[in-house]
Amino acid sequence: MPQKQRSMRVLGIETTCDETAASVVRLSSVGGGDILSNEVMSQIAQHAAYGGVVPEIAARAHVDVLDHLVERALRQAGVAIGDVDGIAAAAGPGLIGGVIVGLTFGKALALAARKPFIAVNHLEAHALTARLTDGIEFPYLLLLVSGGHTQLVSVRGVGDYRRLGTTIDDAIGEAFDKVAKMLGLPYPGGPEVEKQALQGDPARFSLPRPMLRRPGADFSLSGLKTAVRLEAERIAPLRPGDVADLCASFQAAVVDVIIDRIRHALRAFRAEDGDPTALVVAGGVAANGAIRRALARFSGESGLNLIVPPPALCTDNGAMIAWTGIERLRRGMTDDLTFAARPRWPLDASAERVHNGKA
Repeated sequence: MPQKQRSMRVLGIETTCDETAASVVRLSSVGGGDILSNEVMSQIAQHAAYGGVVPEIAARAHVDVLDHLVERALRQAGVAIGDVDGIAAAAGPGLIGGVIVGLTFGKALALAARKPFIAVNHLEAHALTARLTDGIEFPYLLLLVSGGHTQLVSVRGVGDYRRLGTTIDDAIGEAFDKVAKMLGLPYPGGPEVEKQALQGDPARFSLPRPMLRRPGADFSLSGLKTAVRLEAERIAPLRPGDVADLCASFQAAVVDVIIDRIRHALRAFRAEDGDPTALVVAGGVAANGAIRRALARFSGESGLNLIVPPPALCTDNGAMIAWTGIERLRRGMTDDLTFAARPRWPLDASAERVHNGKA
């Protein structure tokens, strides 16, 4: 049976990549949620020497800190584990070692405290964050942009998603990180590319806009990434101004592609689901200022309500897991303790099969 909505509180645990996170969120009486605590421990320092996330190091780091982080989140929220109405843990997609750490810990807590358990899809958590922050109604158009995912999705309801477009090669965040690495910028690369771009000339290099004006809403970033490499090799050795101009030109190309792909996705959305209540942007790349400004201009021109959660809720965090736990728990959607970790877990399984040529 669906839970009563009055003061529902859920503990959320997130360990799918290189952030260990725990949060307690309460269902607000006026719509959306109240974040009572949101503890995040980043592993950037542990991975910086390798220029990227090392799965084994990430999993061990989650093991080392998760119990302390959960204890801190409960204490900050002013609740004991017996006071929460449910325990939610990200069960995928992500680095399987890390996913197992958080999922197992969440199951153990739920068993010991005799609380409902909710296995959360990390992508669904990003998709529903705008309902936590802004209490918006379904359906809305989602642009999910992160290091591992680039998707345009019609969000019709909890558990009801229609994928309109995805990347056929690199995710946008992955492309930012790879460009940063080839230009000798430090890890994490995405913010460094953005920082360099602020000082560069976006018109200096004529870079391709892959998939521009193509039917559908899919992305492709590998060709753009290769074009940056070829330009860098052509003018080597690179001076600081060259790096800034390459970053600015690359970022401008990405922005143009994003806007074009959203325009196509919006047409597909309206053809089947009517007018969206909003354009929502989620994922770590949503913190990029140039992308945010371009989306704001597009939304204004298109008459769309643009919702971009605060940067701390765009990157991986426990609050989005806890909120998704609330969304599912209030609808009676819980899971048993046999739920297995999933390294891959598409929001729209039918679109995944078609995209991979299996149907």
